[in-house]
Amino acid sequence: MAAGVISSTIANPTDVLKVRMQAQGLACMGNGSMMGAFMTIAQQEGTRGLWRGVGPTAQRAAVVAGVLLSVYDWSKSKALESELLEDTVFTHFICSFVAGLAGTVASNPIDVVKTRMMNQRALKNNQNASTIYKNSCDCLIKTARHEGVKSLYRGFIPNWLRLGPWNIIFFITYEQLKRLNI
Repeated sequence: MAAGVISSTIANPTDVLKVRMQAQGLACMGNGSMMGAFMTIAQQEGTRGLWRGVGPTAQRAAVVAGVLLSVYDWSKSKALESELLEDTVFTHFICSFVAGLAGTVASNPIDVVKTRMMNQRALKNNQNASTIYKNSCDCLIKTARHEGVKSLYRGFIPNWLRLGPWNIIFFITYEQLKRLNI
């Protein structure tokens, strides 16, 4: 979990840039390059702008790691205890599929909050800045209150389609490497 939190915190500026480019297209590109976009964010919002949304980004990394590992272990142990499945690649596939679904259910609201926080601009000198959300909790509450709890699951299917296959490949590979005693 700690590795995910640390790496996502360090890489947050690239996530901010990705989210802005997806939401705003070429408008956020500064002089038309990725470095120009980084410079534009830094000039308009200060260094803090590059780490906007770092809280939910780190929270997501911790939640995903905690949920994926625990649900995978739990589902695998239940599958093997029931004696319906043996310790095979098929069992690893099923259990990692379940873990991927659980990870997406747990992390999607955090992804929505993260994306909204990263798209919220606050100019360095607060000129013409409109802050919609004060922090992650405020964003979560306002989103659920004004748009409904269902809005926290926008993008669920694409998120699951991204996390699910990665998770399946990871756990099947992990289990096969364990058998090699590496």
